Amino acid sequence: MAAGTDDHLANIVAHYQEVDEDSRLQTGVFQLEYARTQELILRYLPPAPAAVLDVGGGSGVYASWLACLGYEVRLIDPVPKHIDQALAHSTRQPKPIASMRIGDARHLEENHSSADAVLLLGPLYHLTERNDRLTCLKEAFRVLRIGGIVFAAGISRFASLLDSLSHGFFEDPAFQPIVERDLREGQHRNVTDNPIYFTTAYFHQPEELIGELSAAGFRVQELTAIEGPGWLARDFDRLWRDGRQRERLLAHIRTVENERALLGASAHIMAIGKK
Repeated sequence: MAAGTDDHLANIVAHYQEVDEDSRLQTGVFQLEYARTQELILRYLPPAPAAVLDVGGGSGVYASWLACLGYEVRLIDPVPKHIDQALAHSTRQPKPIASMRIGDARHLEENHSSADAVLLLGPLYHLTERNDRLTCLKEAFRVLRIGGIVFAAGISRFASLLDSLSHGFFEDPAFQPIVERDLREGQHRNVTDNPIYFTTAYFHQPEELIGELSAAGFRVQELTAIEGPGWLARDFDRLWRDGRQRERLLAHIRTVENERALLGASAHIMAIGKK
């Protein structure tokens, strides 16, 4: 997660102070998000000990994983609880995260050309204004070395509609205006006190994500679905526990990961850009 516009930052930080983002990727369909994000990162990441800047890196789930693989990882996040959690994880592993600090994706303190890769696995959907997203991407471009890679995740414009149909809250009257605005303009606002309905965010059309990376100066290498339609699987937990079925699911997702007609069916999409 990363800082949104100033008007929404308090909302976003309060949400992450309340929910347990640290354990999210170890439960339910979020395990698919985690496995596929790891797979896509390793597809393009240069060999260790390359320098990786994890911007909006939350509690350090990906930063900890990459540090254990030998990467020099610096973590930035605006939520104090996340920094504390990342520090706790880091102290328990053989190779710690190199640094962890509170920061803003739009104003990085890193030097020019100081990173080999930048992870933006949350900032672009918590920055609700296009100008802020472009500022964030231009900052990533600035701190990357020539040939460096950015991994930029977005939430699909259609995610809340599909989520509500799949997980049984489509009929909730409180959710109806939320999904209607999501579909109409991509601006997600949770005006309820139910944290399941997420927090302030922007939901991208897939091609929009490419346009924003290109506008920031990146050469787009790939636009891909992270979960693909796999997150909609009935009885997902049973499939995921069965090693053979899990591998079948992942293989099919790889087969359709770049299909333009299916990109919006994924909860998350990722654009990978090169400087």
